[in-house]
This record gives sequence, C-alpha cells and structure tokens, in this order.
Amino acid sequence: MLLFIDSYDSFTYNIVQYFAELGELGQEVLVRRNDDISVSEIEALHPQYLVIAPGPCSPKEAGISVAAMQ
Repeated sequence: MLLFIDSYDSFTYNIVQYFAELGELGQEVLVRRNDDISVSEIEALHPQYLVIAPGPCSPKEAGISVAAMQ
C-alpha cells in the first residue's frame, strides 16, 4: 500500500491518480490529510511507500509531515 499524505495541495489528486495508474507498483493508494493521521497510525498501516505531498506554507502548517519523515 502507498500512503499519500495530503498537505492541502491542489495537485494532490493528480499525483494520486498517477500513482494509481502505475501498473508495476500494483499498490492500493490511501490518502490522508497531514492533520488527520498520527505517526502511530502510519506505523499501524505498514505502508510499503510513504509519499508526502508538497506544501504547505511553513513547517508549523505541516501537520504530521515532519514527524513522519523523521
């Protein structure tokens, strides 16, 4: 499964659609907002891939994105 962390970027679903169409990945794509998931929830999902979308303005608006990268 590919977990895509959405940072309220307008291109999120364009990118998600592209990942879903990549036949060689053969992965389910799950989208969660950067302020609607915790690190423990990410760990429990055991994603094979983690993609963090571009945005937002500064790290204080990044929700879980910074912690997920660490």
